[in-house]
Amino acid sequence: MWIPPEEVLLAGALWVSERANPFFILQRRRGHGRGGGLSGLLVGTLDVVLDSSARVAPYRILLQTADSQIYWNIACGSSRKEITEHWDFLESNLLQTISIFDNDEDITTFVKGKILGIIAEENRLKQGEDQEEDSGKFREAELKMRRLFGMPEEEKLVNYYSCSFWKGRVPRQGWLYLSVNHLCFYSFLLGKEVTLVVPWTEVTQLEKNATLVFPESVRVSTRHTEHFFSMFLNITDTFKLMEQLANLAMRQLLDNEAFELDRSLPKPCKTLKNVSALKRDFDARAKNEWYRAMFRLTHDERLDGHTDCTLWAPFAKMHVVGQLFISNNYICFNSKEEDLCQLIIPLREVSVVEKADSSSVLPCPVSISTKNKMNFLFANLKDRDFLVQRISDFLQRTPDSLWGDTNPLSLIGPSASAGVPASSLAKSDSVPKGRHYHPGLPTATQTLLQLYHRDSPEDLGPKAMKEKMKEEAWNIHFSEFGRGVCMYRTPRTRELVLNGIPERLRGELWLLFSGAQNEIVSHPGYYGDLVEAAMGQCSLATEEIERDLHRSMPEHRAFQNETGIAALRRVLTAYAHRNPGIGYCQAMNIVTSVLLLYCKEEEAFWLLVALCERMLPDYYNTRVVGALVDQGVFEELTRDFLPLLYEHMQELGVISTISLSWFLTLFLSAMPFDSAVLLIDCFFYEGIKVIFQVALAVLQDNMNALLSCSDEGEAMTILGRYLDNVVNRQTVSAPIPHLHTILTSGDDPPPEIDVFDLLKSSYEKFASLRSDVIEQMRFKQRLKVIQSLEDTAKRSVVRAMMTESAFSIEELEELYCLFKSKHMTSCYWGSSSSAAERHDPSLPYLEQYRIDPVQFTQLFTVLAPWTCGGHTPILSARLFRLLDQNQDGLINFKEFITGLSGMYHGDMTEKMKLLYKLHLPPALCPEEAESALEATYFFTNDERHESSFMSDLDSVQQHRMTSGEETKDEEDEEKKEVKDYKYYLRMWAKEKEPKRETIKDLPRMNQEQFIELCKTLYNMFSEEPLEQELYHSIATVASLLLRIGEVGKKFGNGAKKNEAPDQAPPPAQATPGDGAAGVSQVCSALAEAQLELPAQQTSEEENKDDTSVSSYSVVSLGSLHCEDLADDLVLVGGEQRKASTMDVDWSITFEQVLASLLTEPPLVDYFERKRNIQTKMAACKDQRVLERQTSSASDLELTQHSI
Repeated sequence: MWIPPEEVLLAGALWVSERANPFFILQRRRGHGRGGGLSGLLVGTLDVVLDSSARVAPYRILLQTADSQIYWNIACGSSRKEITEHWDFLESNLLQTISIFDNDEDITTFVKGKILGIIAEENRLKQGEDQEEDSGKFREAELKMRRLFGMPEEEKLVNYYSCSFWKGRVPRQGWLYLSVNHLCFYSFLLGKEVTLVVPWTEVTQLEKNATLVFPESVRVSTRHTEHFFSMFLNITDTFKLMEQLANLAMRQLLDNEAFELDRSLPKPCKTLKNVSALKRDFDARAKNEWYRAMFRLTHDERLDGHTDCTLWAPFAKMHVVGQLFISNNYICFNSKEEDLCQLIIPLREVSVVEKADSSSVLPCPVSISTKNKMNFLFANLKDRDFLVQRISDFLQRTPDSLWGDTNPLSLIGPSASAGVPASSLAKSDSVPKGRHYHPGLPTATQTLLQLYHRDSPEDLGPKAMKEKMKEEAWNIHFSEFGRGVCMYRTPRTRELVLNGIPERLRGELWLLFSGAQNEIVSHPGYYGDLVEAAMGQCSLATEEIERDLHRSMPEHRAFQNETGIAALRRVLTAYAHRNPGIGYCQAMNIVTSVLLLYCKEEEAFWLLVALCERMLPDYYNTRVVGALVDQGVFEELTRDFLPLLYEHMQELGVISTISLSWFLTLFLSAMPFDSAVLLIDCFFYEGIKVIFQVALAVLQDNMNALLSCSDEGEAMTILGRYLDNVVNRQTVSAPIPHLHTILTSGDDPPPEIDVFDLLKSSYEKFASLRSDVIEQMRFKQRLKVIQSLEDTAKRSVVRAMMTESAFSIEELEELYCLFKSKHMTSCYWGSSSSAAERHDPSLPYLEQYRIDPVQFTQLFTVLAPWTCGGHTPILSARLFRLLDQNQDGLINFKEFITGLSGMYHGDMTEKMKLLYKLHLPPALCPEEAESALEATYFFTNDERHESSFMSDLDSVQQHRMTSGEETKDEEDEEKKEVKDYKYYLRMWAKEKEPKRETIKDLPRMNQEQFIELCKTLYNMFSEEPLEQELYHSIATVASLLLRIGEVGKKFGNGAKKNEAPDQAPPPAQATPGDGAAGVSQVCSALAEAQLELPAQQTSEEENKDDTSVSSYSVVSLGSLHCEDLADDLVLVGGEQRKASTMDVDWSITFEQVLASLLTEPPLVDYFERKRNIQTKMAACKDQRVLERQTSSASDLELTQHSI
């Protein structure tokens, strides 16, 4: 690229001159490219270690003048091609002009001005592109990465670091490049080059550890090897970025969530040195995720900034030190001391923001008042004016519709009728009664527990008094700490939650702690509209929902009638419609039924959204990945806290069996309802941490009994009976029988365990569990779980294909990896179809990954045994069309293997059948043949022309059934009407039976298709040792087939003449089923024909009528190259007749083609030869390396040419 002219004092130091003229010098840096000797090795090593190669391009152009000792660097390039283009430009446009100047200073001034003008023009053109420019050094590093590792421009570098890569016990100092899709390392030390490329999708484990051998290192593990990197300047920052990139790759494997730049992130005030826009993007994403998880906010919330401050806590009469966070919809505060105080203020609740008077005791204070008369005082703010301005800006953007009433729950009731004018909200009659959800429904205004509460508190004595005391304690808390979203959350709040939330307040507090309350207010009417859109639609999710509706807490009175069932149906169906990626998963019905007991219908929906999308991520997708991840975390926690029990449980295999149901249903299916609901209270306040604590406490309480178990069943029985007897003695509701307790109760039940004692024990014994530690463990397990699921998918695919192909298990596994890798590469770097179209995790394993024609051609070129040179892409496109049965432009792995297996493991008949069909429709598209019109007309009367490579000949079956029905007598029609269902079942089963395709089912081949077949055969043998023998054999076979087609045409014409003139039969065609008589007639006709060579013919009419014989003369002449054959064949036909009048009577059958080929031993040996796909697969793996070598070779050729 052109650069602003810079002075260079020593032109020869570390550089080698390759081209020169009186004014310019083209130089190459020592150590780059070929040669260089010891000095080149030293310079190359220094460049890598000191990162000089990131700042200094390997090529440059200097401006020189005769009388000056100063040189000017005017251009640099990362490749010889780029610098050669600049050199040619200078020689063509400037060399003659500057030779006229007499003064060297004028030359220098002119050239510098010209270069600066070119740069200014390039910058002007670039300004039209809406993209953020990275720093110059970073751009150089990105260019170097693409050059070293052969990456396209679509691969974006995020950051790069200096580090050591341990190859064995020897550290190699170099540079680690972290791109969006790959981890790359490069080192060049004293002539030894080390290059490493690891796709993030292949990473199975990522750890930061410190050992004696590898001090403070990062270990990157794949399925086959481990890589260690150490000696980072900032290992924590590097490891965090690696975690983010690996997480992104796992999302890509899980649900096609490809990386996209977040345009909503605030732009930096100034460009940071050596930091890319992508790095800033990833840092901002990490902060946003932490911020949303901390305060339970929605996914669209963006952190604008944070600052240190103090908050006046009126309940403690003290200033609490912490941080203030501001985002587009919230002002949040978190104390520096963990769990001391937390505060969330929605901007919709803010009424006044003002700067208070500053003093030595209270410097730089800001007062924020809300509509419910709460005041918050923040002080010790560093930039108070800027903070107040930012809050004011966000307040102006807050929609007026979100400025609700004083009571935060007042918006819940009418919110279901969105879209109705505000004036009519008070009238329930204005709501259409035909809607599935409206405010008139019982569950829209009341919880199911309120509707079906059988016992009044007065009848329960001390329990009712205990419940009232709890309610009073919460009322006191509300008066002191506030009520609603703006409530102070303190250790006192946690203490009240642990003592149990009163039933009347449970729904309100669940909404508050989960963050669902904010979504209800900000999405008025969303649920009602979603129900209307979802109800009535039929899908796999709705079928599963209907099946599980009556299995959801059938022991509870609320779900023994249509009111509760209908509400549950609406909530689950609405969520399946909202999030089709999850749809419906078993266990969602159990959790949702509990939510409906304590919340109104719309509230239950938003609580389900908070659970599935924020609090329990990926729990309820098709593969329950989130639950499997937490199951792995639980095993790791068991190993850390209960090592002795962990070893024994691993031997029994119990942990993975029992824990999945615990996490999926949050213990609702494992312990009595009244006890499990207390865990739900703690879960909404604490998050998943409390579920881990309780699970560990359950194992510890049963440690002795579990250690004495000898099998898995005994251990599960012990844990099941223990959890069945976890009771809640303080509940005011009538006890709900637990089905598992009823089924497993024995003669000697174990003692009851109070759920409050279990909770207290779990908090005391496992209080060291932290949410950030759990998230770190989740990341580690997520890599392991998703890669394990990918391995399971691979094994399932291989098992399924073992019966349908002759490839070995190892070969199928390698082919699956290559197929998947091609799919993932297209996801990285773009394709003609989107990733979502080509990867659907809900499909069977065989059909999940699909590739388009471009990717198929790339694989076919490397893997196919039939190498046809420049004809290979054409053959690949035909095979793709043949395999693409549903014509959606994509093929799956099963179709890919079917085509490949036919080429490698079929006998000669199967291989020739495939080759034959590649030159018939639909494989041969009309654009590839000059006489497409005639080819189409020829097959119009052939009812079997659409048979494909793996078809079941459905059209033939339908024809047979139709003809069979027509031959029935009219008397049988009445009998048909009374046929029983068994008859139709037999007919249906007969239709569905797969029919093996035979050579007799193949249609005939016309003249133009035969020409295309000859082209393919001649291209196929260009690299064979017996090339000349194969060409001669093809010439012989082609001439024979041309004679057979000509005889068949004359034989058919003769048959036409002998037919009665008053009949108009279809054109005569010799079908494969003509029998022995037909074959003998063709043979006798061949013997009598004695066709002469066209050189001996003198009649122009015969030449016009006999195009096939003319074509034969071309084949039988001397030079038999593919290009000559193809051109001459088309030329002869084109000279003698137009394409629209191609001889449609000429045709041959597959049997004739096969019989002709069998007469030539070289062809038989070629097609029966066993092919080894291992070498092809190895070449496919090394394709990227070969591309880099090819690029280097082209540089070398340019170097030699320049010399």
